[in-house]
Amino acid sequence: MLTPKEQMRIICKGVHTLVNEEELFAKLEKSYQQNKPLTIKLGLDPSAPDIHLGHAVVLRKIKQMQDLGHRAVIVIGDFTGKIGDPTGKSKGRVALTDEQVKENAKTYCQQIFKVLDTEKTEVRFNSEWLSKLTFEDVIKLAATTTVARILERDDFQKRYQNQVPIGIHEFFYPLMQAYDSVELKADIELGGTDQTFNILMGRTLQKTLEQEQQVAIFMPILEGLDGVEKMSKSLGNYIGVSEPAEVMFKKVMEVPDELIIKYFELTTDEHPDEIDKIKAQLNEGVNPRDIKYRLAKIITSLYHTSEEVEKAMEYYDTAFSKKAIPDDIPEFLMDAEMEKVNDIVPGLIEMNFVKSKSEFIRLIKQGGVQLNGEKLVQDDMDKNLMNNDVMKIGKKRFVKFTR
Repeated sequence: MLTPKEQMRIICKGVHTLVNEEELFAKLEKSYQQNKPLTIKLGLDPSAPDIHLGHAVVLRKIKQMQDLGHRAVIVIGDFTGKIGDPTGKSKGRVALTDEQVKENAKTYCQQIFKVLDTEKTEVRFNSEWLSKLTFEDVIKLAATTTVARILERDDFQKRYQNQVPIGIHEFFYPLMQAYDSVELKADIELGGTDQTFNILMGRTLQKTLEQEQQVAIFMPILEGLDGVEKMSKSLGNYIGVSEPAEVMFKKVMEVPDELIIKYFELTTDEHPDEIDKIKAQLNEGVNPRDIKYRLAKIITSLYHTSEEVEKAMEYYDTAFSKKAIPDDIPEFLMDAEMEKVNDIVPGLIEMNFVKSKSEFIRLIKQGGVQLNGEKLVQDDMDKNLMNNDVMKIGKKRFVKFTR
C-alpha cells in the first residue's frame, strides 16, 4: 500500500471539490497503519442504465482507490428509485416499478464492472435496510433535519418559488440516501457536482448519529465531443463504454484539443506525474493530434482487449490517415433526420457527386463506394452515419459528413 501522501496525490487528481482534505488524510493514515481498507460508497439511481465516459468519471476514481487497496460499495437505489431523485428536476420524477428497477440494475452492473474491480466491489440494494425501517424510525430520521435545510436545495427552492408542487415524500430522498451512508459506515462517498446536497446530507446525518463523518469527493462534469455541453446520449456528443473499439477510438480522436488534459485526468487512470509530462509536451508544441492518438489508445484499452485495440488503430489509420484522405474535402452538413446512408443520397445528387440513386447503388455494387476506408455493400444503405465520417465515391471524390 502506498503512503497516505502518495495516495492523496492520486485520489485528488481531477477532483472538483473535496470535503474535507484533513479528514481524508487522517482516514488514509489510519488505514495505512492498521492495513485496513477504507469503505467507498457510490449510490446509483437505476433509472438510466446506459453508461458513457461522463458517467464513468466517478467509477474511474473509485477504481483508482481500489488499486490503492480500498473497497467499494455500490448502492443500487432500488428503494429510493421508487421515489425518484428530484435533483435538477423542475417537477417530480416518475417512480419506477420493481421490474424496471431490477432490469436497470442488472444492466448497470454489467457496465460498471467494465471499470471496477469485481474482487474489491460489493453491490448492495438499499431496500435491504430502508424497507425495514418502522414508521417510528422514519419520524426519528425526519427529526434530524429541518424544512428550511431541505429547501436549500436549488431544485426544491425553484419549485417552491414557482408554486410547482413538491410531495412530502420527495423530502425523504436526501435523508434516505444519507441513511445509506450510516448503514454502510462509509468513509468516502463520491458523486458528481449535481449530487452535492445529497452527499453532504450523509455527512450531516452521520455526525448527528455520532458516527465518523464520510469524506465527500465531487467529480466535475465532463463535456462531450462538442466541447461545450455535458456529455449526453440525447445530445449525441457521448462515448459509450460498450461501443465497439473502432467507434470508441474514432470518437476520442474527435475530442477538442482544449479538453485533452481534462480527458486524461477524468477518463483514464494515468498517474499525475505522467499527466504533468503530457502538459509539458503540449506546451512545448507537440502536435495535439499525436497526444490525442495516445489518449484514444489508452481509453479504448480500458474497455477492450489488446487485439480489439490494435484492430481499431489499424482501422483508424487506414480510414482517416492523411495519405488516404485529401486535406481539403467538401463537407456535407446533415440535418437531424439524416441518420443512414440512404438518407444522404439526395444530398449527394444535389452536390453532383452522383447523378441518381440508381447510379449510387450501381457504384456500391461495383465496390466503388467506401465509408471510412471500408467498401460498402447494398445492405449498408441502412448503415448509420456518424459525425466526421468520410465517404469515397469512385477513385477521387471524397465527402465528409458533419452535424
